[in-house]
Amino acid sequence: MVENQKKIVVGVTGGIAAYKACHIVRAFKEAGDDVTVVPTEMALRFVGKATFEALSGNPVSTTVFDAVDEVQHVAVGKQADLIVVAPATADFMARVAAGRADDLLTATILVATCPVVFAPAMHTEMWLNPATQANVHILRSRNIVVLEPDHGRLTGADIGPGRMLEPNHIVELARTVYDGESLQPTLVGKTLLVTAGGTREPIDPVRYIGNRSSGRQGLAIADIAVQRGATVFVVAGHTESDIPSGATVVRVESAREMRDEVERLSGGADIIVMAAAVADFRPEHVAESKLKKGTHTDALSTIHLVENPDVLRSVVDKRELRELSEHAIIVGFAAETGDDVGTVLDYARAKLAKKGCDLLMCNDVSGGKVFGQANNRGFLLARNGAIINIADGSKHVVAAQILDVIEALNQADLPD
Repeated sequence: MVENQKKIVVGVTGGIAAYKACHIVRAFKEAGDDVTVVPTEMALRFVGKATFEALSGNPVSTTVFDAVDEVQHVAVGKQADLIVVAPATADFMARVAAGRADDLLTATILVATCPVVFAPAMHTEMWLNPATQANVHILRSRNIVVLEPDHGRLTGADIGPGRMLEPNHIVELARTVYDGESLQPTLVGKTLLVTAGGTREPIDPVRYIGNRSSGRQGLAIADIAVQRGATVFVVAGHTESDIPSGATVVRVESAREMRDEVERLSGGADIIVMAAAVADFRPEHVAESKLKKGTHTDALSTIHLVENPDVLRSVVDKRELRELSEHAIIVGFAAETGDDVGTVLDYARAKLAKKGCDLLMCNDVSGGKVFGQANNRGFLLARNGAIINIADGSKHVVAAQILDVIEALNQADLPD
């Protein structure tokens, strides 16, 4: 086996979204994992056995009567490091909730001790049916992760919740679960407001002052919060990845636009995470037409800047004025570099004191680290002086760690 190679089972059930499972298999294979596809008989009516064998490089079976001498119906589940079922139909989830083991996939899940992730796909009425919701509750109570489905176009002309998440999204969330992070619904009843991405301050209709932020960390926090059951609002500047399904997004360009939308939405929030990279300054004057070299050389070579509003501090001030809940948790972000005067931690402590937020996530961005990268790391500073290490991981894993600390703070269980 290749070093760090995981044995992954991709279960496929009988829904029209079964064709998307091919992309999930390919994504795991391209990452170097050993993938075994276990479809149901109904799944093979949508995608043929040969396709799954070609993509996975492993034989495909649906029945407990294949490879009986190898006790395949037990071996596949016992050897797996991760099981991902996509799509997971309403019928399949009902059978697993009932403890059935009447085909290879249900038997595999029944013997599995590894993380198990279901990506539901069904019509809205089936997803919202009390029977399905009861089965979801049962599955989650048994530590099976049932992802929240997307809201979008279904089979035919129907639109609503129940659409399967996109393959790369499922793979990212499944890897987050494999890395030991929880996607269980611990934030049900909570409203989270998160800012993400970089703001752009116009110079003229063409040019702007911006920064290197991709928005991926803020969007990952929103994504994990949606999966944990929160009602999520995202105020997004420039971002390089998709807004997570299930979140309500408001797009902005400038720091002042972001401040206005945050003030509008923050009143009902239980958790406010200010992950956006907000420009500190903006041009004092914005040209109404494009500034051209030669004609406007002086205007282009000397741009007078003025300070932007402090969006994070304005939210803290609102809490102090009782314009939002006194129990609202406010989290700031600091992208810092050290210098001859102080370390990254020194600057982070000073910023926490200045901003007055409850937690401050600090990243060392010297040398181009973090911005636009797949992974992140850093530390969370708390008002009580605690410093919580945020271990290196994907931005979804880091998002889960940050939300864990927020939830602990909400329960007054933060370490000193």
